[in-house]
Parts: sequence; C-alpha cells; structure tokens
Amino acid sequence: MPKMKTHSGAKKRYKVTGTGKITRRKAGLNHILEKKSPKRKRRLAGSSELSPGDARRARRLLGL
Repeated sequence: MPKMKTHSGAKKRYKVTGTGKITRRKAGLNHILEKKSPKRKRRLAGSSELSPGDARRARRLLGL
C-alpha cells in the first residue's frame, strides 16, 4: 500500500502545536478592512483552535 499524501491546502492552513492541537487563522482579515472597526480587526487577529469535529477532518488531511 502506498504512503498517504498530505493535503497541500491543509498543510498551508493548519499548524499542529506541541501538545497535538490544531490551530488555524481566523477568517475575514485579508481585504475590505477599511469598513471593519479596529475592535473587530483586533478580535480577528491571531489564531484559534479547531473545533473537535473539524480537527478530526484536518488530522486526516494532514496524515496524522
């Protein structure tokens, strides 16, 4: 049986932490930023943890 290939889109979007959790960037901070309030932009900055159901899917795409 051949090796499983890592999903290229997933490996660019997700990062695995040292404890095995999967993190992602928050959506909505790429363009059309002029009309978004500074408070909203601050809230969208940084990363967040994937929900358990999504983490399971991402884990499979990453080949973990």
